[in-house]
Parts: sequence; structure tokens; C-alpha cells
Amino acid sequence: MARFEPHQEYQRLVGDEFEEDSPPGEDLLVHVPEGLKDSWHHIKNLDNFFTRIYHFHQKNGFACMMLSEFFELVQFLFVVLFTTFLFNCVEYDVLFANKFINHTGSGYPERNKVTLPDAILPTEECTTRIRNNGWIIFLLIMAVVFWIYRLVKVICNLLSYWEIRMFYIKALKIPTVELCNYTWQEVQARLIQLQREQQMCIHKKELTELDIYHRILRFKNYMVAMVNKSLLPVRLSLPFLGDVIFFSQGLKYNFELIFFWGPGSLFQNKWNLHPKYKRSGSRLELARQLSRTVLMMGVANLLLCPFILVWQILYAFFSYTEVIKREPGSLGARRWSLFGRLYLRHFNELDHELQARLSCGYKPAAKYMNSFTSPLLTVIAQNLAFFSGSILAVLITLTVYDEDVLTVQHILTAITVLGIMVTVCRSFIPDEYMVWCPEQLLQCVLAHIHYMPDHWKGNANKSETRDELAQLFQYKAVFILEELLSPIITPFVLIFSLRPKSLEIIDFFRNFSVEVVGVGDICSFAQMDVRKHGNPMWLSEGQTEASVYQQAENGKTELSLMHFTITNPQWHPPQGSSVFISHLKEKVQYDAACGPPAQHLLSDTPLCNSLLSNESANIPENLIMSVLTHSALLSSPFTSRDRALVQPCSTASAAASVLASLPLSHHPTRTRSHTLLLENGAESSLYRSDRTIIEESMTDSAGSGRSQLLANFASTEMSLHAIYMHELHQQTVQPQQMRSVSEIPSSITEQSTAPVPRLGSPETLAAHSQLPLGGWTEEASGEVPDGDRWDSEPEVPSQV
Repeated sequence: MARFEPHQEYQRLVGDEFEEDSPPGEDLLVHVPEGLKDSWHHIKNLDNFFTRIYHFHQKNGFACMMLSEFFELVQFLFVVLFTTFLFNCVEYDVLFANKFINHTGSGYPERNKVTLPDAILPTEECTTRIRNNGWIIFLLIMAVVFWIYRLVKVICNLLSYWEIRMFYIKALKIPTVELCNYTWQEVQARLIQLQREQQMCIHKKELTELDIYHRILRFKNYMVAMVNKSLLPVRLSLPFLGDVIFFSQGLKYNFELIFFWGPGSLFQNKWNLHPKYKRSGSRLELARQLSRTVLMMGVANLLLCPFILVWQILYAFFSYTEVIKREPGSLGARRWSLFGRLYLRHFNELDHELQARLSCGYKPAAKYMNSFTSPLLTVIAQNLAFFSGSILAVLITLTVYDEDVLTVQHILTAITVLGIMVTVCRSFIPDEYMVWCPEQLLQCVLAHIHYMPDHWKGNANKSETRDELAQLFQYKAVFILEELLSPIITPFVLIFSLRPKSLEIIDFFRNFSVEVVGVGDICSFAQMDVRKHGNPMWLSEGQTEASVYQQAENGKTELSLMHFTITNPQWHPPQGSSVFISHLKEKVQYDAACGPPAQHLLSDTPLCNSLLSNESANIPENLIMSVLTHSALLSSPFTSRDRALVQPCSTASAAASVLASLPLSHHPTRTRSHTLLLENGAESSLYRSDRTIIEESMTDSAGSGRSQLLANFASTEMSLHAIYMHELHQQTVQPQQMRSVSEIPSSITEQSTAPVPRLGSPETLAAHSQLPLGGWTEEASGEVPDGDRWDSEPEVPSQV
């Protein structure tokens, strides 16, 4: 038989026996080896296919993935067996020297140094203890069952990802050893090219980047939209603490289980919403069903709470004890919270894209949070550090002089505790030589995270703004505490907070789900359609037909569209989105003409030079700092003394000038920073028309180095767009066009006395729940029995 080309080995197979496993109009991918001696099913549906392709790339190939899976099994086994050993096979009276061991056999116990074998019980006695303890036997049986379940999953993953490995090698022509040198955009480009040559999706001749993203992020886009519309009950009111955000891994897992893939979930498979949820006629009955499902899930969590809590404590103990002893200050480090990752995530943003963006924003966010100090707490910390350090210094000196000091009872405990106290106290003492500007730091944070509430603008120095950012950027100690408390709190959140929202959730999935040919049901927000979900306060005025309920909050639709367009320059947006992008480009060009030339922004002014003098700094990062530095110079006394130093203009005009300068190939005068920018061949992926990043990265001999550089410039371009769009949004919201900080009268900042909605508050959704909604055609509404608790919920009309 004739030999097939590598990409031709994957052929379509249509069979009745596979119809229920595939979305409408989709086939199975079947690998046909040479000679047709055997065949194996590569993947059952394109959702799993693209998701595994993505995970295979992000986790660095087959060997790394399987090794991680193997060590997860070993780690679970180790925790269970080691904990059982500690509870049943150790004689702690001997270990703590409360019971003496006779080593001489003289009949009289002697005080000798205890060895580890002395404290370990014989095997027979240890086994007897375990057999006589019913709880231990029960927990071990549960652990074995769970471990076998995980083992089966690992074996299935091994077979599945071996097929993905063969697909990379044979179809995409990417050797395993070269996988780390390919960016995801390059892998995605080869997938799209393969679709043109071999119809993986039968309903489309060409696959787009958005199709791939929709399949990988189908459920995550729903979660992002639900957080954006304040539908998930993650805000709790606690005594003495007020309103706090609680969103743990366990709670997130339960949300996904209830909505997407658990028993009784809203989706009948991984790509289709159950048809009954697309019709409004039985919405009240469906809400009751969802309420019962949530109640059963809450009760199940309540019953499993003791076992999950024990596992959480053990896992946290084994994971963090050594780290805390080695680096006590690690608990004071910060991390982006799970809620923050959903709140700040764009629609159609992959995990690695989000992680890269938030990683860039980590240092500015940490500097901003550290700029808030309490003088009272500083005084207390300084004195506690003095007293603790003094005692610690004496103990260390005595230990150095005579090591027998270590044999004194609890001396090591005292040294460890004192060391931790000193480290913790020092974390509350600010650097006396460091001066921060909260407003500029918050702007720098915005450049990377892309989202912030309107009331943060101009209030960066207030503790309320810091507290709200702390909900997104939490201490690691708070994260650990949330995870430890999660088994206790999650059942009550499900039963008492999520159940009352059942009707709103049913309406949300009915009105914000849309069926895409060859893809299945997706969240309509994920289409990034400005006409359907745009917000007129975010540059889409006159281009959107969305009601207040249908609009995405905080400019999520517009910013997500810009992010996806810049990240995937080959993607052709639909007509409505293209109009919005064209309008934005025209606005950028207009504001750039009114602002200072880009070479003035990048000139060697004292403040700019101090920021750009580090040769190792990232050149794209310097562009952002140039814009932010320029707005800082406007309020400085140097502006009035030397007009040649900086040309006064708004931050929006400064950002527009840098954006408009990116595609230019030459300038009359160039600064050092701009020369470096042009020498590296960086061009704006949004403003050029003849070439694309994907084509260059595929053909350039520089390989992954140039691809990474272009990715950095794409990220910088999006950061500049975020700053620019937020500035224009503020100009739209305020009664007057925003001016520089030094020119704003104090009366403007004191105009608004209305209460500002908190971050993640549900007022927006609740206030507009009776407005006309999009979605499927209305059917006759069901009758509501007298006295039913759903009587208080009004019928929400829908439009076609």
C-alpha cells in the first residue's frame, strides 16, 4: 500500500456507534497506520483533543506529565502510610524521654541517649494497634479506594497522552525534544494549517483561533462571566470582619461539579447545554431541580467534611512546615487569589496567558500593597524585633560556646520561635529610604491586570482601595487558612448562599448561552460581540444594542476583544467587532496627533533616564514606564520651569502616542530606547496590515527568541491599550474631560457623594434582573403553586 504523508494518517470515521460521544457534525479522529494492520481512536471529540494538545504543550511533553502523575500517586500513598505510622507505630513516651529504656539488661532502667529504633514499636505490636482501631481501618479503606481511582485515571491519561505525543510527532511534525522551543501560537498555527489539509472538524473548512479557544475554555468562560455579573455567592458577611471574599479550591470544584460535569449538571455532555435549560417555560421547575441538586451537594460536602478536613490539615502540614521553618517570611508573601484570577481574566484567555500577565503585575502590586504602613504597628514591630532578637542572640552565642546547651529542654523550640518572630516583625517595618507614589503604582498595576473598579481612580492612597486589592492579591497565609477552612465553610455556602440564586443561575445559562456550528453551546460573552454585550461607557457607544443586563461589567467585552486580537493577529473578527477596533484605531491616531511625539516620551529626562538606565530591563516594560512617568512629570515642579522637558498632555494622549509609534519604521530623531525598540524589529500586531507575528515566528531563523520578544511587545501593546481605554472610560464617566492631576480642581473630586458599589457586589445583576433578555424563544410559563418560595421571583421575559 502506498505510504501516507504524516498529516494524512489522521482520517475521519463516521459511525453510528460514535454519534452519542461526538458533538453534532463532528467525527472521531482515527489513526490509520501503514498497511491498515490496526487502528486506534485518537480522540472522541475535539473538546478533549484541543484541551489535551494544550496541556501537553504547557506541561512540557509526555515524560514530564507522566512523571508528575506518578509522583502524585506516590505522594498520596506516602502521606497516608506515613501518617498511619506516626499515629500507631511510634512510642512517644520513649521519644520524649518520659520512659527509660534498659540497654544493659541489668533490670534497672538507665538514662541513656534514646535512638530512633528504641521509639519505634515492633511490627507485630504496630499491626495489632492498627487492627484494633476501626477508624483507622475505615480511613485506610477509603484511601485505598481513592488511590485505585487515581491509578485508573493515570493509566487512562498515559494512553491518551501517548496518542497526543504521536500526533505532535507525526501530524504536527514537532519532535518531543523540540517541544519546549515552540510557543503555543506556533502549535496553534500548525493545527489550523492541518485543518485546511485534513478536515478535523467536518462543519468548517477552516478552523479559527477562536474555535480552538472556545473548546479549551468553554466552562472557564462561563465562570468568568458569572463572576463578572456577580452571580457566584463568594462574598460573605462575617462578624468583626465585615464583608470578605471566600473562594477556595473546594468551593470552585463544587461550582464546576454542579454547573458543568457532575450528576444533575446543566450540561448533558461536554459541549451541549441540556435542551430543557434553553427554554423558559419550565424555568421555575428547573430552578427547583437545581436547588435540590445544590442541597444534596451541600449535604454530601457536610458528610465528607471530617475526612476532607483531615486530609487538608495533613497535606498543609507536610507541604508548608519545612518551608515556614526555612523561610518564615514566606507566609507574608502574596499571591493572586482564585477570585482575583477569575475577576481579572479576559474572556478567551488561556492559562499561560493569564499567568504571564499576572506575573508581570506581581511586583507593582506588591510594591503598592507595601506602600501602606501603620505607624503604630511599625513601633510595636520594632520593639518586638528588638526584644526577640536580643534573646535569640544570647541563645545562639551560648550554643556556639557549648553545644550541650542544645540538650536543654525546648531550647531548639525557643530558637525557632524567636527566629520566626524576628522575621515576622521585620516584615512590618518599612524601608526608611523608600518613597512610593500610590497613584502611579496603581496605574502600573492596572497596566498588567487590565481591570480595576472606577472608584479606585484618584483614591489609590486610601485604605479602602488597598483592602479591595487585597481581595485579589492575598497573603499566602490567608490562602492556606481559606483552604483549611474550606471543608467547613463550603457546605454552608452551597446550602444557604447558592440555593437562593438557583433561578438567577437558570436564567443566566438560558440567556447567555449560544450554539455555534461545529463547536456546541458556549457562553455568549465569549464571542466578544460588542453589539450584543458591549458597554457604551467603554468606547462602544452607538455600536452596541445591549441592555444594561446584557452588558459586561468593567469593559470586559471590549478589553477581552482587544486582548484576543493582539494575542492572535491572524484572527479576523466579525463585522461588529471590526468596526469597534477600527474606531479605536482612529481614536488612537487622533489622540496621538494631539499628544507629544513618542521620541519626547522616550527622551532622556532625569526621571525617564532613572527608569530606563538599567540595560537588563525589559524594553517593552520601558514603554509602559515612559507613559506613566510622563503623567507623573505633569504634576512635578519641573514642568513649569522647563517646558522643553515635557509637553503637557493627558495620560491617554501619551499612551496613544506610544501606540501609534509602534508600527513606524523610522523617526526623524531616535532616543536610545526607541532605537533599541526598532532594532529588535518590534511592530504592533494591531496596527500593521502586511505581516503577522505568526508568519514571522514560523519563518524567522531566530526561532523562539524572536517569538518571545514579539510576545513581550504584544503584551506591552495590550498594557498600553488598557491604560488608554481606562483613561477614555474615566473621561466618559466624569462630567468633564479628564485633565492632568495638577490641573484638576478639588471640587471635581468631591462632586460624587453617591455610595460606590463594592468589588464583586451583586447590585448590578439584581437591579436589572427584570430587563429584557436575549436567548431562546419564550414558551408558556408554568404555574406556580400557592405559597411556593419562587413566588417572589418575577418572570424574566426573553427576546429572540
